[in-house]
Amino acid sequence: MTTNKKKTIIAIAATVAVGIAGISAYFWLKSAAYETTDNAQLDGNIESVRSSVTAYVSDIRFKDNQQVQAGDTLIVLNATMLKAKVQEAQAALDNAMANVNISDFKSLASVENAKASDEAAKAQQQNIIAAKANLDKAQADKNRAQQLLELNAITRVQYDDLRNKLAVATADYTKAKNQMQSSASTSQSLITSAQAERHQVSAAQALVQQKAAELTAAQQDLDHAYITAPFSGIVTKRVVQTGQYISAGQTLCALIDNKHLWVTANFKETQLDKLQPGQECEISVDAYPGMKIKGKVSSFLGATGAKFSLLPPDNSTGNFIKITQRFPLRIDIDSFFEYKNKPTVLFPGLSVFVKVKTK
Repeated sequence: MTTNKKKTIIAIAATVAVGIAGISAYFWLKSAAYETTDNAQLDGNIESVRSSVTAYVSDIRFKDNQQVQAGDTLIVLNATMLKAKVQEAQAALDNAMANVNISDFKSLASVENAKASDEAAKAQQQNIIAAKANLDKAQADKNRAQQLLELNAITRVQYDDLRNKLAVATADYTKAKNQMQSSASTSQSLITSAQAERHQVSAAQALVQQKAAELTAAQQDLDHAYITAPFSGIVTKRVVQTGQYISAGQTLCALIDNKHLWVTANFKETQLDKLQPGQECEISVDAYPGMKIKGKVSSFLGATGAKFSLLPPDNSTGNFIKITQRFPLRIDIDSFFEYKNKPTVLFPGLSVFVKVKTK
């Protein structure tokens, strides 16, 4: 091999080595600007659909794994007893309202009777005044007649007549006072009765509120005989059959929200110092190679995943082995991309690879 050929080969080799070194440095610098993890998965809301009432299942209006829209009726319960309870509550409310009107009329009548009795007591007071005046006059006439009788200025018959008039006036005055006392007692009794009637009206109104609340509860139970989807998604895991007797609170099926997803990414604790909310992310879905989804770091869970396990580790034991902990982050998804020119459906639980841009 000639010297020139050797120089050429050396130059080419040097150029290749420099290129490889440059490319390696580029990718090394680029990777230093990202934090990655493959310990991540898609998450979404999975809600257990439960019964709010106790009844028989009349109809099931979905098939397992069916896509439904918010408000769609999923299960219909037998509403015969629930309707009867609504009618019973309505009748009780109507009766309570009628009792309010009756109590109100009684209260008004009692108030009017109390007023009439009070007026009668005032009239008796005037009678007492008149009787007292007659008594005073009769007493004065009798005293004068007694003086005249001593002087023989009047006859004994005239004196006896004036004395009888005094006795009658005394009796009238006593009668007027007794009648006034009786009227006052009657008036006070009627006033007390009127107050009791007013309290009875308040009690009747409170009963109306109670019956109205019972009607509302019965109507709500009737409305819950039609179990609807709280949001759009996939309904699955049906555990009831038509004709089955179910109890309030019993799980009927599950509803998966596959429209509003996010990513739960578990990063090593040694990566946390470079991560913060707001950083942009690139997400790859294992189920769809080549699909790229954009997202942003939303929040930190607040504790390592081990702290939420059923049996969290106790590092105070003697056989402690240090293990790098994983810390969950929530990543909100900004956009979806079509995969192979067709719409793609994503599901909670799918594994993903997350790359967070830190610089």
